Amino acid sequence: MPGPTVGPTDDTSTASPQNASPQTASAQTAAAETSSTAASAGAAPLAGSGRATIAVLGGLAALGPLTTDLYLPGLPAIADDLVAEPAAVQLTLTFSMFGVAAGQLLFGPLSDRFGRRPPLLVGLAVYTLSSVVCVVAPNLPVLTAARFVQGAAGSAGLVIGRAVARDRFQGVAMLRFLASIALISGLAPILAPIIGAQLLRFTSWRGTFGALTALGLLLTLAAFGALRETLPPRARNGGGVGAALRTIGRLLRHLPFLGLALTSSLAFGALFGYISGSSTVLQHVYQVSPQTYSLLFGLNSVSIVVMTQLNGRVLAPRFAARSLMLAGLGAAVAAGVALVLLTAVWDFGLAGFCPPLFVLMGSLGVVLPNTAAQALSLVEPQTAGTASALLGTGNFLCGAVVAPLSSLGGRPSAVLLAVVVLGCGMLALTAYVTLCRPGRLREAAG
Repeated sequence: MPGPTVGPTDDTSTASPQNASPQTASAQTAAAETSSTAASAGAAPLAGSGRATIAVLGGLAALGPLTTDLYLPGLPAIADDLVAEPAAVQLTLTFSMFGVAAGQLLFGPLSDRFGRRPPLLVGLAVYTLSSVVCVVAPNLPVLTAARFVQGAAGSAGLVIGRAVARDRFQGVAMLRFLASIALISGLAPILAPIIGAQLLRFTSWRGTFGALTALGLLLTLAAFGALRETLPPRARNGGGVGAALRTIGRLLRHLPFLGLALTSSLAFGALFGYISGSSTVLQHVYQVSPQTYSLLFGLNSVSIVVMTQLNGRVLAPRFAARSLMLAGLGAAVAAGVALVLLTAVWDFGLAGFCPPLFVLMGSLGVVLPNTAAQALSLVEPQTAGTASALLGTGNFLCGAVVAPLSSLGGRPSAVLLAVVVLGCGMLALTAYVTLCRPGRLREAAG
């Protein structure tokens, strides 16, 4: 199995079958045929109805964030009902995020080995069953274990959806397809707590997991009916666990891919630092009402969704991917600098806290889809699942580490949140500039 290869530019690339071993030549040929078909088709539908496919894949991509965030408003009720300490109940969130991260490392290689459909359907079935366990959990240890399994199984849709995009599209067409999915899934981690709070008006925290059970069953049926296989047998990776580990090793040693993965993870860290810290900072530090907080949260969600769509449909066809990445990362760093200055140096209150966050969210609407598209363009279709898994795992691990930083010392702090955003932005820019230099990409292509 060959390592990741880079095309002639950083915008659009295909894998070359030259110097491939005889055992992988047929797989690369089939992959090239698949890519050629996709390129000639542009942004044509994947299978069946294009809109139905995008809707299902968007729902699958949103499943992981919904699983992580939907029940957050019910955490105090869980502590009361199961007679547990609030800190112990928080572990159900941590284990869910670790499950999403670990599950992608499982389902990504499996989708390269067995095709996209079988692992996806198995993951959705396990997700639905684990959600049922959450509904009836008699104590906190059972709930925590079920949350880990639920997060891991739910990650199948997230990782396999990106691999499907690599199977069928390249370059700008891939960005457009990812933008279409992001239009559906991009609001999930932001709106999930709001939806969860509304559910608690009519049901208990167990009813929240009942809603996730129903969603899992619905997506299982939709995926079974609407999604067909996108990775033909000849293009699959025939190796076992050892081959998957070797692929992971090759990807991590491939500096441009590693640079893009680190850039994506650190940018996601800035996003999750905002998501996890803004609630307590806005309501406890700046004393805004829950209604005002929801409004501000919604405005920022509009920023990232609009920029994601603008990037995929307007900017990407007109500008080089590197230019867009540098502009997006530069805007994220500038937002972090402004946030630090307007909270730590000059205290402008709420008026100084919110505008930089709006700019930050918009910049991530450019950075995150471009890093995913560029990174997946560096690999062959038969390793796209593993590559997608590494991207997603890095994102959620970084998010899990960054989440508590804005409340270090036991008290929410706008300054700490600003430092987290700035630090993640600067590290992301550094990773991209140092590891994804144009010369290094050209050397990899040769």
